[in-house]
Amino acid sequence: MSGTQIDNIRHSLAHLLAAAVVKKYPKAKLGIGPTIEDGFYYDFLLPAGKKFSPEDLKEFEKTMRELTKQNLPFSGKKVTSAEAKKLLKDQPFKLELISDFTKEKLPLTVYSILRHDSGQAGDLFTDLCKGGHVKSTKEIPADAFRLTKIAGAYWRGDEKNPQLQRIYGVAFGTKQELETHMKMLEEAEKRDHRRLGAELDLFTFSELVGGGLPLFTPKGTILRDILDNFVWELRKARGYERVDIPHIAKKDLYERSGHWEKFREDIFQIKTREGHTFAMKPMNCPHHAQIYARKKWSYRELPQRYASTTKVYRDEQTGELMGLSRVRSITQDDAHVFCRKSEIAEEMSKIWDIIEEFYGACGFPELSVYLSFHDPKEAKKYLGSPAVWKEAEAALTTLVKKRLGPSFDKKVKVEVGEAAFYGPKIDFITKDSLGRKLQVATIQLDMNMPERFDLVCVNENGKNERIFMIHAAIMGSIERFLAAFIEHTAGKFPLWLAPIQATVLPVGEKFEAYGKKVFEALQNAGIRAELSIANETLGKRIREAEVQKIPYVLVVGEKEEKAKSVNVRHYKHGQEGEIAVQEFLAKTREEIEKKAR
Repeated sequence: MSGTQIDNIRHSLAHLLAAAVVKKYPKAKLGIGPTIEDGFYYDFLLPAGKKFSPEDLKEFEKTMRELTKQNLPFSGKKVTSAEAKKLLKDQPFKLELISDFTKEKLPLTVYSILRHDSGQAGDLFTDLCKGGHVKSTKEIPADAFRLTKIAGAYWRGDEKNPQLQRIYGVAFGTKQELETHMKMLEEAEKRDHRRLGAELDLFTFSELVGGGLPLFTPKGTILRDILDNFVWELRKARGYERVDIPHIAKKDLYERSGHWEKFREDIFQIKTREGHTFAMKPMNCPHHAQIYARKKWSYRELPQRYASTTKVYRDEQTGELMGLSRVRSITQDDAHVFCRKSEIAEEMSKIWDIIEEFYGACGFPELSVYLSFHDPKEAKKYLGSPAVWKEAEAALTTLVKKRLGPSFDKKVKVEVGEAAFYGPKIDFITKDSLGRKLQVATIQLDMNMPERFDLVCVNENGKNERIFMIHAAIMGSIERFLAAFIEHTAGKFPLWLAPIQATVLPVGEKFEAYGKKVFEALQNAGIRAELSIANETLGKRIREAEVQKIPYVLVVGEKEEKAKSVNVRHYKHGQEGEIAVQEFLAKTREEIEKKAR
């Protein structure tokens, strides 16, 4: 089944869902009902006090399946603003959209599900919609869709607007595809980073601190620091230097960079006692640009490579916050390279090397590449002239072709309209262990900020030469990376990343002294360990270590004390048996140093 066919099925199912809801709740107000990856959703405002329930979903599914069997045609037509308003006169959200579309001179179309041999007047359901749809409901496989959950969503994503109830659904071409997907969702629920984050004691949230502001525990902080240090070591080997910047800046900085005009609504603003406006920094690049701008640079001193891991802040809306995936305080392992045009390809290639080594060590599959370019039809969304954009996009294309060679056409996808507002970028895509697509690292070429901040070097002829700026965050956001990584590994982190790498379990109180010696030997060897004393039964302590997904459980008793050994249980391989302490230390150190997965 083609992508267009399945998209039409999903879009049509969104309409069938709305028809089923209106059948039960005739006074329901309709929001929007688009297709999304793997399915669709529709937003509704029910009469006061009414809430959807799981039983409602079952009823709506039943109604939708009945409609699919009736061979009901879909019919679309262009309409005037007046016609659209008359058709949807009782739907305030639709009337708002009609007014907006009319102001923007966008075409208006409506689609109807027509009644078929029902003897009733009028259409079954009519909606403001641009299409596409199936020709009739018989094209929708009745056993290949399911309504999955209910969520809240503000109208048009603005918390000042009414909060609607959103019903999600999934849909596929066959029943087997649906069943495979539902099994994946069950596994995804078990791997949900919010649940595992609490079980493994990695992070927490506090209502007093506020939504979207995660607090990392000692274990979670160890994990963050190891990942960040790994990125830094990869950068350090390629000539980067660390810098440090404040968390606030005058709004003037962001006005100059262009961020204020584009993102003012997303920026936390601070008013000083003297009436000045400061911003909690939403990004780091303008600060790094000011570090470069502090002095004159000879071309011989370029590239300059600055890196800092620091937080930025975005005024995300409450309804959009989700665990570590969508937060208000965002830790970026950020770096910027200031270089000449002739140095762009080499510097980007170095970053590419870092990305491949990092994600390989973390156990993600091969990365695919998207080239994110600007949309010439939406020129007002971007900074800079068409000529500058054309030159920058050509430079990225040349680099990727050189890197990938003959496989360029197969491995690279060009995404028009997905560029940053200041320049094109290379986005790296991978999949997690459940096959879900993840956008991970990005390399962005910026030719506009150097212009805005007048960043130059003195060239061979003694003249000022405009430089280029490259943005690169390897994890992007540590929070978002951790959300994906926790779910990818189901919390069973590779040994080198595990917050606790080994736990020592004396079988009884009289072996605690030997257990302590083993524990100290582990610590002295640089292995993160804990000692679990015999306050509980051995079985219970082993189960707790398994719940905590600690890579090595080392049981010690009389036999092990005499032999100066430990009895090893591995979190993936099960019982491994007895091994001398010194041999275990050497083996484990090697495994850590190799970053074995």
